[in-house]
Amino acid sequence: MGLVVVDISVSLDGYVTGPDAGVGNGLGDGGEALHEWVFHGNDADRAILDAAFDATGAVIQGRNLFDVIDAPDGWNEELGYGAKPTGAVNPPVFVVTHAPPEKTRLGDRFRFVAGPADAVQQAKEVAGSKDVYVMGGGQICQAVLAEGYADVLRLHVAPVVLGGGTRLFPAAPAPSYALELVDAVSTPTAQHLHYRVRK
Repeated sequence: MGLVVVDISVSLDGYVTGPDAGVGNGLGDGGEALHEWVFHGNDADRAILDAAFDATGAVIQGRNLFDVIDAPDGWNEELGYGAKPTGAVNPPVFVVTHAPPEKTRLGDRFRFVAGPADAVQQAKEVAGSKDVYVMGGGQICQAVLAEGYADVLRLHVAPVVLGGGTRLFPAAPAPSYALELVDAVSTPTAQHLHYRVRK
């Protein structure tokens, strides 16, 4: 059985998007800086991205992120999960929502589930020996961590202060959990931090 990995890019001040994120502005105002390592990184950045893609057996995401990537200017034939062409072998995606859409632009690889527990259970079943990657947004990443489903937290900390947007960690009191640093890779575009979640 693989691991449940929360993997997300974040600003130095803890935001996973800039302000005013939504359909047509997926990363929010100024949020493109969060993914500089994905699209303009060096060999070390690409190795991290490729390793994550190869290890992925299933993906979990929230409804807001799904709406962004399923919109007309979202994922396309040239760009999909892991910044790979959608023609590549792509894992199934479990979207946490109480209101599934009637249809999707990107086809039937998306499955809609009511909560994090169902998403993790179903994703692990199809992932087999590969890992389940929780890719965002911030709310679903925090829920999987807070509810104790995550085995690993991988943060890609971009050298930017966004000043607002979607928080990775809530401002209100929330459950605590301990982390153990496993690996750290520093590049000009991100600090890649790999933590084991202590249980």
